[in-house]
Amino acid sequence: MAKKSKGGVELIALVCTETGLRNYTTKKNRRNNPEKLELMKYCPKLRKHTLHREGKIK
Repeated sequence: MAKKSKGGVELIALVCTETGLRNYTTKKNRRNNPEKLELMKYCPKLRKHTLHREGKIK
């Protein structure tokens, strides 16, 4: 479960752009980085590195 954030730090999910799976969760400071986070991460379903974008945790 997501906890209440202190200040501008929030929990986010990283969603694979090819499969749509939420493979990773991380923290992000929205004051310092207002734009959406995009990282190349490993997708276990495709077994290769793909682009993962910021999404909401349900």
